[in-house]
Amino acid sequence: MRIVAIANQKGGVGKTTTTVSLSAALAERGVRVLMIDLDPQANATSALGIAQEEGGSLYPALVGNMDIRRLIRSTRQANLSIIRSHQELAGCEVELAQTGNHLVRIREVLEPLRAFGHFDYVLMDCPPSLGVLMTGALAAADELIVPLQCEYFGLEGLSKIVNIVQQIRECGANPGLLMEGIVMTMFDSRANLAQQVVNDVKGYFSEIVYETIIPRTIRLGEAPSFGKPIIEYDSNGKGAQAYRALAEEFLRRRSVAQAAA
Repeated sequence: MRIVAIANQKGGVGKTTTTVSLSAALAERGVRVLMIDLDPQANATSALGIAQEEGGSLYPALVGNMDIRRLIRSTRQANLSIIRSHQELAGCEVELAQTGNHLVRIREVLEPLRAFGHFDYVLMDCPPSLGVLMTGALAAADELIVPLQCEYFGLEGLSKIVNIVQQIRECGANPGLLMEGIVMTMFDSRANLAQQVVNDVKGYFSEIVYETIIPRTIRLGEAPSFGKPIIEYDSNGKGAQAYRALAEEFLRRRSVAQAAA
């Protein structure tokens, strides 16, 4: 089982859309996925048409002793499970910060999932901030995927998360954290700047930038309001095709890495 954090401290970059859509596209291929919504705004939860429930988020496991496996819920889609979010998670920022192990607490809570052996991948939708939940997720993850919108300000935010990853490694919280990939999102082929941003990012991070680029489409924006992932809401549209291609590339990368090992 691999734990993947999907994070960017900048909001509005397609982070939640990527978490939900990639999780659903992987599940469609028969991959067993657990999606954890770590954002107190609970957008990933509502994007799957699932209601929030107090005590249903990771909160009771993080601040108490609840076994994380009791929080797992199934979804309408085969092979896709979820641990929902709730605004109660916002309290973790304060409560965990007062403990001595706040940076590794999420890793401790997720550990039973590795022994459980029921999932191939855990994908965590992180909040758009540099707080306790996001840094704790990075300390718990095997790898990080950064969604990055094809706009100038996206480049500024990228350097910040690269620095955070380095700090997480160097402080000993997670020396093996792999910055596995950057996914370019919200691409508008009509804008020259969008292609320039893609070229600039590939120039600096050529080896880890995904070839699949997620387009800006109305359907991707509409899908969450209907409580459906894009592959269900608009199965044959450009957004769904792009996330299916991303899922294929995601799995192909890991097959190559395993073969090399």
